[in-house]
Order: sequence, then structure tokens, then C-alpha cells
Amino acid sequence: MTSLRVVVDTGSGVAPWRQVHDQVIRLVSAGALVAGARLPAIRRLARDLGLAPGTIARAYRELELGGWVRTGRANGTVVAERDGGSVERGAALLDEAAERFAAVVRELGVPAGSAVLAVERALGVGGEVPGAR
Repeated sequence: MTSLRVVVDTGSGVAPWRQVHDQVIRLVSAGALVAGARLPAIRRLARDLGLAPGTIARAYRELELGGWVRTGRANGTVVAERDGGSVERGAALLDEAAERFAAVVRELGVPAGSAVLAVERALGVGGEVPGAR
């Protein structure tokens, strides 16, 4: 079994299941978790992180739906083979980050153009929003 190094910050405002989910994806994308690597059992990881088993079960379920892991009775939860390599993984991570950012933008009521300019500023490629800051 692979030693899964994830950290959950309950004060971050991001759901604990989402933190586990996103960190597993980052570890797989970075090559720190390779195809076939076993993840800890739900109850064990929940105990190690001080979370409810249902929280870890949700993270694993979402990872499975996304094709990042597969679960079987005999082998437990293992990292799945991914077609498309790192380009596809990077695109998946970018899409997930964009979805989270879009949710924040909608929550704040910020116009789409201002949100795009904010991303460009963060990347160091865009201009300033008049009257912003």
C-alpha cells in the first residue's frame, strides 16, 4: 500500500472531501502516485486525518467517477491507468480549478470580464481593471 500524504485544513473553506480529492489528483499528475498504487482503506485514512469515513468515501467515489482510481473488493482502491498522459491530467486539473473559480466569481457577483482580467493579472499577462483594488 502507498503512503498517501494528504493534509486537510478544516478552516480553509474547502470541503474536506474536496481537499482529499484534489490532493490525490495532484499526486497522480505529478507521478508521486503511479497506476496500480493502492490507496489506504477508507476507515484507515479517515482515522489518520480525523475525518468521518463518509468524507473519504465521497472523495474516493468522486475520484472513481473521474477515472483517477478504481475500486475492487480484492485490491481495494488503486490508482487507475490514465490514457492521454500528463496533458490530459493537466487539462482535468485546470478544468476543476476553473470550475471552483467560476463558482467564487458567481458567488461574489463579479462580471466575467473582471474575473478574466483578475486571472490575467495573476498570470502576469493582463492589464488592470479601471477602479479595481
